[in-house]
Amino acid sequence: MAHWFHRNPLKATTKVNFEMKLIVSDSQAVGVCSELRQSRNRLLDLLTDPNNDTTSLNAALEKYLTFLRALIVSPDEKGGESKLRYSTRFLWTQSLLGNTPIAQLDAVFELVSICQNVAIWFMKHAAMIAGKDEINMDEAKEVHKCLRKAAGLFTSMQEKYIGSLLQKTERGSDLDSAVVNAYISQCTAEAQEVTIARAVELKHAPSLISALANETSRLYATGANYLNNLPAKAGKWKKYLELKSTFYLAYAYCYSGENLLSQEKCGDAIRALQESEKCYTLASKQSKEYTGLKGPGISAKPENHLFFRKLGPVIKRILEKCERENGFIFHQKVPAEPVPLEIKATYGLVSPEEFDLPQINSLWTPVAYAAFDSSKSSANDPASSKAAVKAEGDLPPVKEVNVHQTAQDPKNSSGCILQ
Repeated sequence: MAHWFHRNPLKATTKVNFEMKLIVSDSQAVGVCSELRQSRNRLLDLLTDPNNDTTSLNAALEKYLTFLRALIVSPDEKGGESKLRYSTRFLWTQSLLGNTPIAQLDAVFELVSICQNVAIWFMKHAAMIAGKDEINMDEAKEVHKCLRKAAGLFTSMQEKYIGSLLQKTERGSDLDSAVVNAYISQCTAEAQEVTIARAVELKHAPSLISALANETSRLYATGANYLNNLPAKAGKWKKYLELKSTFYLAYAYCYSGENLLSQEKCGDAIRALQESEKCYTLASKQSKEYTGLKGPGISAKPENHLFFRKLGPVIKRILEKCERENGFIFHQKVPAEPVPLEIKATYGLVSPEEFDLPQINSLWTPVAYAAFDSSKSSANDPASSKAAVKAEGDLPPVKEVNVHQTAQDPKNSSGCILQ
């Protein structure tokens, strides 16, 4: 089965030694610098491979953040902002802007960047699981959880930390609220796809499937709208969100038509299915446009996917049945406009999983913290200017491990991979 999910690339960064200036020589202070360096390197290594397990990844993230947090919040009894917040320079590329990094002398910038990279990894891990030849219930639940966790990471960074950065946000960067909101919308919508797939396979009420599909379509459309005013590099990602929105709108109208037919509202059912057919044709066109666009990341191939291919014949079959029954039995007028879709599903909607920073590591003792000199720490470091970063050159992209994507169709009636 072909790729179903579009995935943007991981953000690249440089090695950080955490060689912060000491007032006095202290073995505990030297130790936490070493732990910062090692735990960061360990996490970055794990992120290159979507096949790694979530337990290892979560443990590595938590360990690094227990040390990094002391560079943001003071670990001594005074609390408040850490004197070390502006002590270390970090460089990160942005998922849409190529290989030229942004540099900031700010530990909050590092926190946001590393957590966003972890969120992108969770998206890739979910796609890896979904690309298996066969997928069981537990794996489908893991896909759902990974996407909710990714949405939660993006949401937490947006709501709690990005606003506290002192440098101006570059348009189209991963600090841009439009980009972050598009990621949140995508992750949430993709998690809801798991719910829809399950509902279809278990033959839940058409009204529920229609409402869920409509909500999912709206989420994808919202994500695409966030990208309206961004650079052309976001065009391929935006087209993916648009085609997914159109596809799930076709799904919503198809199951709305089936629901209306069960209520003997045959004229309304015909009009809903005509709208579904129209949306499906548009989604097929958008899929071809998406394939022809250039942009960062791993491309989806939705038009090759059984879940996509199977909807067209389903729409046609139900529409022909409605037209037949309307001609023989109901003789109802087909309205000019389709019956409005349900705005809110009663249950099955997805929300991001909440994310909070872990507690500061116990190795950050008051003695270790007091040993550091913060007298020269400043967020406005000339070495972090655009000119300085440009002079250093681009960063090589992350060498991501390829993942298997099955070429087999699912062995079920619906064409859903996630059951």
